[in-house]
Amino acid sequence: MKKDINKKIIIGFSIGDYNGIGPEILLKSFSSSNLFNYCIPIIFCDKSVLNFYKEKLKTKINIKSIDKFYSNYNNNCIYTYKSTKQSLKIIPGKIDKDAGIYSISSLNECTEALINQNIDGIVTLPICKINSQNHYFSFPGHTEYFSTKFQVDKSIMIMCSDLMKIGFITGHIPLSSVSKDISKDYAKKKIKVFLESLKKDFKINNPRIAILGLNPHSGEEGLIGNDEKLFIIPLMNELNNKCDIFYGPFSADSFFGLQKFKDYDGIISWYHDQGLVGFKSFCFDNGVNYTGGLPFVRTSPDHGTAFNIAAEGIANEKSLIESIRLNIEIINNRKFQ
Repeated sequence: MKKDINKKIIIGFSIGDYNGIGPEILLKSFSSSNLFNYCIPIIFCDKSVLNFYKEKLKTKINIKSIDKFYSNYNNNCIYTYKSTKQSLKIIPGKIDKDAGIYSISSLNECTEALINQNIDGIVTLPICKINSQNHYFSFPGHTEYFSTKFQVDKSIMIMCSDLMKIGFITGHIPLSSVSKDISKDYAKKKIKVFLESLKKDFKINNPRIAILGLNPHSGEEGLIGNDEKLFIIPLMNELNNKCDIFYGPFSADSFFGLQKFKDYDGIISWYHDQGLVGFKSFCFDNGVNYTGGLPFVRTSPDHGTAFNIAAEGIANEKSLIESIRLNIEIINNRKFQ
């Protein structure tokens, strides 16, 4: 279907865990910014969820429930969509199984709406892994869910901000599994997806990409690990066969400590906390989680449910605002390809 480049973008939101901060930061995002000028938000939950937090926050934002999708929507309005009505017991801060099941139901309906082209992109609000895991949803996170749902061979979690963009070779796996889970072909595919995403989604034509070492101090010339000498450097040489794009491997502590990331368009991190410690040290309030390699645009804030502050009115919405803005930006970038 040919895209109408002048049509306002329709963003679908999975509600996440309604006992966490997701609904609160959603209402704050559209109350404190100009996002309505650029998109139509459709939240896949019952209207009662947002009304509950609307009352808590004393906000006057307009919320309308719909039971079907339209070709035209009103401006300055948050829409909610849920195919089935049910009574919800919202208890902010509580880890409740029903809330976990509801979060996955919302995610599934939001995804189906995307498949049916009723929305243009997806923003996922935080889920709780403790209460969302079941026989039908056994994924470590959203990234793995979408990869399986759309039968994508290799997707990659990318943490984004104005300061840095980090691609992760492995995701939510135990640290003890990192080395054995990384093969040459696996790493090469992930890195190529990251490279293509920088070019296609972020419009960086000739990116410079830093690759972190796997071991402390990048192995100290083999004294504390040979992964750099035997695996990472040969892989970089192969990837740099035609032109120099990849640099390193860099010791992660000095790379972030000396802010060397400012010299590069992208960073490759081998495991979850290696890159995220550096990322959240500099970009905690405005970071975005983006899934590269998917046929559509999915973003999310770079934090979790924060049950400890749910419904207290103090949750920071900046990361979600940036997630919505990035979603819109990448959708627009892809329109002109």
